[in-house]
Amino acid sequence: MTDLRLAMLGLGSVAQAFLRLLAQKSDDLAPHRISLKLVGVATRSRGIAANPAGLDLAQLLEIGAAGQPVDNLNNGRRFADSLEFVQNIQADVLLECITLNPASGQPAIDYISAALQRGLHVITANKSAPAFALARLSDLARRQKKAFLYEATVLDGTPVFSFVRDTLPATKILGFRGILNSTTNFVLTAMEEGLPPEDALRQAQALGIAEANPDYDLDGWDSAAKTAILVNALMSGSTTPDQIARTGIRHLTTRTVIEAARQGRRFKLLSEAVWRDNHPVARVLPRMVPLTNPLAHVSGTSAAITLITDTLGEVTLHLHEGEVPQTAYGLLADLITVIKSHYAK
Repeated sequence: MTDLRLAMLGLGSVAQAFLRLLAQKSDDLAPHRISLKLVGVATRSRGIAANPAGLDLAQLLEIGAAGQPVDNLNNGRRFADSLEFVQNIQADVLLECITLNPASGQPAIDYISAALQRGLHVITANKSAPAFALARLSDLARRQKKAFLYEATVLDGTPVFSFVRDTLPATKILGFRGILNSTTNFVLTAMEEGLPPEDALRQAQALGIAEANPDYDLDGWDSAAKTAILVNALMSGSTTPDQIARTGIRHLTTRTVIEAARQGRRFKLLSEAVWRDNHPVARVLPRMVPLTNPLAHVSGTSAAITLITDTLGEVTLHLHEGEVPQTAYGLLADLITVIKSHYAK
């Protein structure tokens, strides 16, 4: 039996869902002969807890759900802040689940870089670092012979990156178009049903699918970050969210959305990328999608992406009614990938 020590940044809804999933799927991990223990959690506003023997997950989840400080669970070294935590926690894998920063990708880039330099594998559900520094961090991971995985950053836990990496050999991604932001898709669906956008947003926040700052959803920043990751990972691009042409959905009214539906079209916030002049060009914008297009039928919290390939034509991946547990599954899937690649007997 091999001990695998996990450290986590953030204790929001995705992190809590991951910990619950980890407990539920313990039997599925048993064949790999891995003993998992969470040795530390660092949060921005609720303190830091570390325990070399492993934190009590049930107690941690209870504290997380109640919004209480985690400091009382500390039974080891005390850390001044999250960066010191990353630089010194005795762990094998860092799970990074802090909130999106679409302006610079920080502090996630520094955290992940520090972890990789120390020889930790890194798994992230936060779009910040792969959106701004995917090539640099991936190169650092290769040099350190460690994993840097980010499946949960786009389309929740749906295997987009592993799908291309593992099942599409000798295939070039020529472009893509997709509905990548669940919040705006939920809002647009509710508006089509007659709900004011502000009421629809409140419902999305209640579901836990909206960003901590909902402006990132409504103004297209979340979609731009995901688009940047896709362009850089699947099309060898070198773009960042701020370089992607971006239009959000704030200018759309319920009346406009309903009128489009009456004409047989649905407004969707689309992320698109194509090759132009030997490099990928991407944008995010609301479009009226005809009902003949599969993306027109992606409603509510669902998300989808159509990959345009040189071998299979167009391939569409569709996540139906994705929520926080599906994002958490992306973290678990990446963790199992790390186990199989580096620790399985």
